[in-house]
Amino acid sequence: MGQNKAQSWLCVLTLTGLIVMCGVALASEPPRSPQDAPAVKYDTNALGMDFVEVPAGEFMMGCSAEPPSEKLPFPTSCGKEEKPAHMVQITKPFEIQKTELTQKQWQAVMGSGNNPSAHKGEDLPVEQVTFTQVQDYITKLNAKANDGYTYRLPTEAEWEYAARAGTKDPYAGPIHESAWYNDGQAAARGTGSFQNTNSPDGFSVATTHPGASKKPNAWGIYDMRGNVQEWVQDWYDPTYYRNSPAADPQGPSSGDGRVVRGGSYHVYPWLTTVSVRAYFPEEYDFNDVGFRLVRVKK
Repeated sequence: MGQNKAQSWLCVLTLTGLIVMCGVALASEPPRSPQDAPAVKYDTNALGMDFVEVPAGEFMMGCSAEPPSEKLPFPTSCGKEEKPAHMVQITKPFEIQKTELTQKQWQAVMGSGNNPSAHKGEDLPVEQVTFTQVQDYITKLNAKANDGYTYRLPTEAEWEYAARAGTKDPYAGPIHESAWYNDGQAAARGTGSFQNTNSPDGFSVATTHPGASKKPNAWGIYDMRGNVQEWVQDWYDPTYYRNSPAADPQGPSSGDGRVVRGGSYHVYPWLTTVSVRAYFPEEYDFNDVGFRLVRVKK
């Protein structure tokens, strides 16, 4: 599929406006902050997937009230589907993958000849996978695994909670250090000049990259922003934040498509904030759409 199709389905608005703060703070253990985060420990399963535990806690979901922690040469704004910001409680800890699922990990379950990715490399994230294919992978993985865990996609709330990692920054930290995005190509076309000084040639390259090739967030999770967009479990509803439950929201019962989060190497950096929301039909596939898994004890 061409880039025009991807752009036509990217349902993200960048409108400025006031943030409506709503919800009542819920009694729970507060999320860890970057300042007091302990040394990160990863647990590796039989297929070589590394997981990190995310604690229970609460956070303000949606458009960030605070500006980015670094000075940026472009505005950061929110679409109306990211509002109102609202307090969300994650009542149980869960484990999330350290990186996006790799092509090697995909083939370990689906077979060595099954690799839908456009950008080939066993340590690159698997992409060009539909939501339906991801569900098939998860079903096969759960049948194959005998480790006491159930594997699934994160909910949209779990994803944003893990991506924020206790921060209020809309990018959860310096964007150069943690994300691959498409500003290098924008600069080459004369439509942008924001260079990514962490890439080999000074610009972000229009391809995927091996997981954990940039810095993790405060909880030791890599590539939550940029690289590939990530399917989550929720149906998409642009008005869901107006009445979503405060505790462990699961998304609406139906919608126009499934939510994807995080932005990718294909999009501009301001479309990689931790609150930006996009969606695609369940059968959509493109070379910048992948996923990562959550696991919970049975």
